[in-house]
Amino acid sequence: MLFKILFRNAFRNRLRSGLTILGITVAILAFGLLRTVISAWYAGVEAASVSRLVTRNAISIIFPLPISYKEKLRQVEGVKIVSYGNWFGGIYISEKNFFPNFCVEPRTYFELYPEFILSPAEKKALLADRKGCIAGEKLAGKFGWKVGDTITLTGTIYPGTWDFVLRGIYHGRDETIDETLFYFQWDYVNETMKKKIPRRADQVGFYIVGVARPDLATEVAVAIDKTFKNSLAETLTETEKAFNLGFLAMSEAIVMAVQLVSFVIIIIIMAVVANTMAMTTRERIGDYSIMKTLGFGGRDIAILIFGESLVVTMIGCALGMILTFPVAKAFSHNLVTFFPVFNVSVKTLYLDVAASIVVACVAAVIPTQRSISIRIADGLRRIG
Repeated sequence: MLFKILFRNAFRNRLRSGLTILGITVAILAFGLLRTVISAWYAGVEAASVSRLVTRNAISIIFPLPISYKEKLRQVEGVKIVSYGNWFGGIYISEKNFFPNFCVEPRTYFELYPEFILSPAEKKALLADRKGCIAGEKLAGKFGWKVGDTITLTGTIYPGTWDFVLRGIYHGRDETIDETLFYFQWDYVNETMKKKIPRRADQVGFYIVGVARPDLATEVAVAIDKTFKNSLAETLTETEKAFNLGFLAMSEAIVMAVQLVSFVIIIIIMAVVANTMAMTTRERIGDYSIMKTLGFGGRDIAILIFGESLVVTMIGCALGMILTFPVAKAFSHNLVTFFPVFNVSVKTLYLDVAASIVVACVAAVIPTQRSISIRIADGLRRIG
């Protein structure tokens, strides 16, 4: 019964209520998309494993490490498995087709990353072919690649034209896994470098270290860096999460700006809803005064005003949340290069609901206070 009364009150002026709901819908949609952008920005951090460490050159990641470090890393207590690789930086057809591409030691690398799902046949084919490569499902879909296709990259860091044969297409274990990556064999690049540029051979850009237990990560990281202390190439070892956060730190200002804009949107829509509730309450001052004469108290009037504000706001919230999914999906196809993982999270939906409730409650405070405090005689005297 109460909800029926609130619903009728909310739509007494249908045009005004409809426009307000439309504004809330657009605001919640924009807020949800901006929060999804932030979530996508940190997707790599959230997907990082607590059992993996990244070892790089202590000066900068652009400086390599010797391949000879591999055996020493394996001997560090607590280390379970070691893999390695390089950022390749190849270009496919033109620079606008950018995607991350790495040369890695595939046998150990994909053992360390079980979230990349490949069939046994695809793994076998990759290991058997020096020029074999694999690509993520989204990346392959974007360019229309099929298993067996020849893919040519133009080297930037490693000069020349490089031909690869697609031996597999991986998919993520869950929706948080990046499916836009491109991997091929480190040995292929290294053997070519030995012939073309010998001084650049037998070098890796990073080591991925799997620890026996997550609680050993800090201890193992310290032991690794201590092992190579005072060497020609000292190391910096950190958790995979910390390593990913290091890259994101360079764009922290952009993330902060996006967060600020998302909250500004909520403040703007709060002003819109507050204006709507102020107009609605002013029109019904006489009704509320009559309720007072019939014995209704301030609590009853507050329930009506807050309830009406919540009805209008939550309808707009629900519509905005529903629209967020198809719009985010449309965005994901166009922004796959920048945001490989662009999914609306449960946290974003909770924030949508929380923001809407805050907007509804704040917008109703002043109208409620005014309606309760006005004297009955003054309220009945008002016309319009």
